[in-house]
Amino acid sequence: MKISFQFLLCAALAVGFSPCALAQVSVVKQDGAKIYLDISEFNRNVSVGDSFKIITATEKLVNPKTGKELGDVYHYSPEGRIVEVQPLYAVGELPYAAKYALGQEAVITAAVQPAPTRATATADDKVTQNATAAQPLSTRKMKKYPVLEREVISAVEADLSALPGEEIALADRAGILQLYSPEEGMLRLRAEHKLPRGQKPLALSAADLTGAGQAQLFVTVYDENKAQISTRVYEVTDHEFKPVATLPYFVKEMGCAGQKKLYAQKPFTGGSKAGDGRLLRYKNGKFSLGEKAFATRGSWLSGMNFYPVQSAQAPNVLSTLKNGRIRLMLRNGKPAESPALFAKAANRVKYKQDIISFYPSLQAYGPAGRATLAGVENVGKLGLLSEQFGQYSSSKLHFLTYENGVLDVQETLPLNGFVYDTSCTARGILVPQVVSGGQTILTEIYR
Repeated sequence: MKISFQFLLCAALAVGFSPCALAQVSVVKQDGAKIYLDISEFNRNVSVGDSFKIITATEKLVNPKTGKELGDVYHYSPEGRIVEVQPLYAVGELPYAAKYALGQEAVITAAVQPAPTRATATADDKVTQNATAAQPLSTRKMKKYPVLEREVISAVEADLSALPGEEIALADRAGILQLYSPEEGMLRLRAEHKLPRGQKPLALSAADLTGAGQAQLFVTVYDENKAQISTRVYEVTDHEFKPVATLPYFVKEMGCAGQKKLYAQKPFTGGSKAGDGRLLRYKNGKFSLGEKAFATRGSWLSGMNFYPVQSAQAPNVLSTLKNGRIRLMLRNGKPAESPALFAKAANRVKYKQDIISFYPSLQAYGPAGRATLAGVENVGKLGLLSEQFGQYSSSKLHFLTYENGVLDVQETLPLNGFVYDTSCTARGILVPQVVSGGQTILTEIYR
């Protein structure tokens, strides 16, 4: 009897999670981005639209103090889709071509997860089932720029220099800021700047608060040496990032296009907690905070928004909850919540003895009272934790609307990699997708 690699690996990892739970197959041929997979010993049917990933490497996870082996950590290719199914093999297509060895193992997951087999499902199960059934894949348009050889934490589009048109500024994991001009689908580098040693970027925002006709770049950073969060303000002049101020706040843009505003909060007001949000202004040559505040309930502005979703009369506070839901605070003081589909894996920073979570930006755009929300769902890598940012295997972008008292998922867009943060552009959402090898595909998604 033939004993497959799949059987041996499943037997070896029978205790705890194994990729065998997702059903392993192997690569038998590659033609560019097309991958041919042997499914002759697969234990269930494969369908067009199923997703797959190739296992690129494994490593042992060991407790350095006790020496105890905790299992294997798996590294994967970007997620692809099954496009053709034959009796003994399936053809999958990856988002871009990369060389893989014949015989490498892969995992296939069904396009739709099966419903619970219990006789009585919980309320959360029923909400999630209904949301999953109602989620068609997005038909939105995508504009992809050339692959960037860096792991982008945050990116923003604004008129940041004296050049005509909008530019794209980004911050990568190494603390390097770059400014690009989009030109016919390409990105032309205009300026570059390295943050001071020990300062890690958390989020980028941009707005013209001075009224000079040129936006300032607000770079919120975490200083590892001082265990402090602050925001560095830059203007781009003569192809250089020139610092103009340092603010003792966490700063994040909210809204979109002409409705975009900057809000700030005082960090660490109660240990590792965040303070209330206030409008950031520029008056008499200085940046200051507005008098009116909205309660963030200890959440960081990274996973919040302030936008007129319910009606055009007043903005609503939107926030990402720790249980994975998105909450919309209604004008009557009651909340409306989404299905539990979102930020279960957050970016993380170690502050003293705490791990602080910063959720990806929650975008809100479109006509006041008929807004669309865009939320990131990151899937964390099992068995991996990180003191700085997170370790993820994939992401999805969910589009929601508020209708009849509930937040409803209208579309779901699977992404090629994972996403630390998003931003709003004049016509859509700017999404830096980090793929294998620490590269980033910068994508604008719009109607």
